[in-house]
Amino acid sequence: MAGGKAQERRSGVGPAAAREGGRRGHNLFEAASAYISACAEDDQERIDEVASWVSPEALSFGVTELACRAVIALARDRDESPGTVTRSLLGLPTT
Repeated sequence: MAGGKAQERRSGVGPAAAREGGRRGHNLFEAASAYISACAEDDQERIDEVASWVSPEALSFGVTELACRAVIALARDRDESPGTVTRSLLGLPTT
């Protein structure tokens, strides 16, 4: 079955998911999204659950990618530089 591996990659369902009854596992971007949402809502139970979906390294990468995308979107929206936006969000003086 030549297309099997390519289909697994496209669908997100790999051998591990197949062993779990066909359930698709969480990817690092889903984990990052859910983790940041839980942090924003101060939902410690959800934070703990989501942190187990992927490795700490993958979660860190996903959170960093989400932060970068969010800052870029805000900077475009505000017609400001990403540096100005990040400093504003953190309550730092702009230089």
